[in-house]
Amino acid sequence: MKRVFRLLAAAITASGVAGCTSISYYAQSLAGHVQIMAARENVGKLIRDPSTPKPLRAKLTSASAIRGFATDELALPDNSSYHSYVDVGRDAVTYAVFAAPQFSLAPVTWCFPVFGCVPYRGYFDRKAATESAVELHRQGLDVYVSGVTAYSTLGWSSDPLLSTMLRHDDTYLASLVFHELAHQKIYVNGDSAFNEAFAVAVETTGVRKWLRAIGNRAGLRRYEADRKRRVDFLGLVSKTRDELRQFYKSSRTSEQMAAAKAAAIDKLRMRYRQMRDKRWAGYRGYDAWFDAPINNAKLAATAVYGDQVPAFLRLFDLCSGNYPRFYASVRRIADLPKPSRAKALEVAGTCEQARRPMETGL
Repeated sequence: MKRVFRLLAAAITASGVAGCTSISYYAQSLAGHVQIMAARENVGKLIRDPSTPKPLRAKLTSASAIRGFATDELALPDNSSYHSYVDVGRDAVTYAVFAAPQFSLAPVTWCFPVFGCVPYRGYFDRKAATESAVELHRQGLDVYVSGVTAYSTLGWSSDPLLSTMLRHDDTYLASLVFHELAHQKIYVNGDSAFNEAFAVAVETTGVRKWLRAIGNRAGLRRYEADRKRRVDFLGLVSKTRDELRQFYKSSRTSEQMAAAKAAAIDKLRMRYRQMRDKRWAGYRGYDAWFDAPINNAKLAATAVYGDQVPAFLRLFDLCSGNYPRFYASVRRIADLPKPSRAKALEVAGTCEQARRPMETGL
């Protein structure tokens, strides 16, 4: 904890050259994180405490088993993360603000000490996130704000289980624990698409392995159905992004591009309704996403978390489902220059194929 405090305090001091806004931003990050760290309670003690509500005890018992599985079966970090618990008292622990130009799908990025450059700014306070979004909108940017149920300090502190992580079933909890621990295993500064897709791949394969291990066949069937719908959803969004890129490259006027953008988003909603009612047999789990405003920032945020996942899953299969081999292969790709990583991941023919830059010629 002291190590994280020193790092964040140094970040606040360093940010002085960038003005009061940066100081304020880092200050809220530090205050929010310290507040959560100070509220941690030991999971084992809570489980043993007879005054702990039964539903919470059951959730924490599951979480403890999931945490052990992450280390023993997925070769994820064996440390003090997720051995404590905090009730954050709200629906989201942080709020991520994404932004993109009106006629571009390239997300705005912000750079921070320790974590590098990322396509969002995170806030512990919803009001602060909303105020940031309003200011970005005033600058002519598309803006999207999303509540976040978990976050990782990349192993710099003992990340706790959060009440936001326990809101759904154990499969959801397992996916979050595996995902966030994956960030602690491998994280590349300045490449959010790589980091998030890798974590989603670990999350996906890990949940499948865990459900099989506990003999939850019904849960596995539900999870696989959810994953198929997720792939369908990402495919729809990807198609619309491709269409919009063509519009944005054209020599159309701003008014024409705005009209084309609106039409493309309307078409996306229409395609979704058709898929929902036919292919998904009426499953409405994505209705809220489509009913809310859709813009470039929202479409770009979706790309960060989905575009490279199939390539990572393919690499996992090439590594025969062996996690240490998979991580070693991912690290070799991570060592490549950023422009070469996605290509190396895409063309890998064996688990060991990825080599360092001088060996690949990429």
